[in-house]
Amino acid sequence: MRARATAATAALLLAALTACGGGGDDSKDAASKPSAVETVPSEEPAPGQVEESMKLGEPARTTGDGGTGVLEITPDTVVFTKEGGGETSVNGVFAVITMKDKAMTAVAADEPAPISGGGWKWMAADGEMIGSGGGNAFNVVMDKYNNADPVQPGAWQWRSQVFDLTPAQAKGGTLIYIDGEEKAHRWEMPSTDSGPNVAEVKQQLEF
Repeated sequence: MRARATAATAALLLAALTACGGGGDDSKDAASKPSAVETVPSEEPAPGQVEESMKLGEPARTTGDGGTGVLEITPDTVVFTKEGGGETSVNGVFAVITMKDKAMTAVAADEPAPISGGGWKWMAADGEMIGSGGGNAFNVVMDKYNNADPVQPGAWQWRSQVFDLTPAQAKGGTLIYIDGEEKAHRWEMPSTDSGPNVAEVKQQLEF
């Protein structure tokens, strides 16, 4: 009788262990299963993302001010001059850049204002950042390239940016535009007059 009781007790213990998951290593099974939460890379650019550098004349699709609309911006001509528009450079050189802004969506789009932290910057070869309009640059105006209204759907306009630079800053610079999503677009700038509208820009500056 005692032997039978012992065997029955052992059978009950074995059944209890089997019901609780005995016979397999739960930790190993869990490790072999993929996690239910997976990270999916976002296709949207993260704020502050920097694009690869482009060349003068290459277009960039940019987000408009406040995240509204899309502007295709193409810096196409750069002129370096000590004097222009009746002004003389405080630091030695005006870098005058013209660009074509084209609305690419069914809503009007505009460039962010510098006060918002967006807009145009010049990065010198040593990394120094210079804002447009400094020195006497703000007073350099060209009639054809002085547009500043939001670009309407299906339309485009000429614009310009002027930087008052030292001769060293003007050599080997990078033009940077920060759009409405804080995405930085970059163009490597030549150190001599370049682009299809050099003669016209110089004529506009002679008054």
